[in-house]
Amino acid sequence: MLRLQQISLLQFKNYPQRHFRFTERVTGICGSNGAGKTNLLDAIHYLCFTRSYFGRLDAGHVLHGASGFRLEGQFNTGEEDEKAVCILRETGRKEFMVNEAAYDKFSRHIGRYPAVVIAPDDATLITGTSEYRRKFLDALLSQLDADYLQALITYTKILLQRNSLLKSFADSGNRNEKLLEVLDEQLAAPGDLIFEKRKAFLTHFLPGVVHLYNDIAGKSEPVNLFYESELLTQNSASLLNSNRQKDLYAQRTVSGIHKDELDLQMGSQPFKQIASQGQRKSLLFAMKLAEMDILRREKGFAPLLLLDDVFEKLDEQRIANLLHKVCVENDGQVFITDTDPVRLSAQLKQLGIDFGMIDV
Repeated sequence: MLRLQQISLLQFKNYPQRHFRFTERVTGICGSNGAGKTNLLDAIHYLCFTRSYFGRLDAGHVLHGASGFRLEGQFNTGEEDEKAVCILRETGRKEFMVNEAAYDKFSRHIGRYPAVVIAPDDATLITGTSEYRRKFLDALLSQLDADYLQALITYTKILLQRNSLLKSFADSGNRNEKLLEVLDEQLAAPGDLIFEKRKAFLTHFLPGVVHLYNDIAGKSEPVNLFYESELLTQNSASLLNSNRQKDLYAQRTVSGIHKDELDLQMGSQPFKQIASQGQRKSLLFAMKLAEMDILRREKGFAPLLLLDDVFEKLDEQRIANLLHKVCVENDGQVFITDTDPVRLSAQLKQLGIDFGMIDV
């Protein structure tokens, strides 16, 4: 059982200094637009992942006029209390520690406090390019598998080096084929590992998404999800070799696991082209809830669930189905933001559960 008992924010986004205690498993966070509801969820995300969910640059999350921030959370893992602290110094240096012990690599923290976020911008998971779906898959597998995370870090680093080398060939007119071969060899091993782990994982994950989608929709719809990868027909080494001339011409690596895709279909047509707003949001929730289920099964306890403004463009039946899934069938801790405390309180009361409400 994972619980966040309290959190303190200092000079984080719009919070000069604020402390919150969470006494119930389900917490509603209410306030007007711009009050800081999403910022509070992002502070929780920082303590789970060492980074923001909504922006890349740490400096962009410092209170205007301040020179750094500090986040502190008290977690209980079912066995003991733990204190997690994230500090961004005025020098721009970030520190992260648990129980006063600092990490030498932030990646070692990933998976300690698993969490799932559902936010409005996540619609790009359904409607956006393949990059968004790969990031979703990578974030999930990285929480489950340390070997996957390290392979992904290695692959990304070498891919950048290889692309830089290909660009230098065009700029200088000189080709160091031996160095390119070395990078190809270094890229192939993590690429193959990532592919095999993705393929094995998605065999079970994708059918679960379809099942959850139909539960949320309240009926069966012809949704089909497929894993597409060039490595389904050849390994990384042969793929790099056969596409070398294309890479030299494009000045970048045009093939590999960084081009993998999750194909979303409604019947035999692209899902995003014919699905309604409600159907798109239902598929987004299904993918996120499947993520939550996998984390619970693999970790032995439910992850934290952070729901940011999720009710827009959902009919009452879909809202009821979703809340029953996340607040009743799920025994993990849930944080839900809404601009209307009366509406949110009424919806939670209908579930017959204990919940807390916070006004920011």
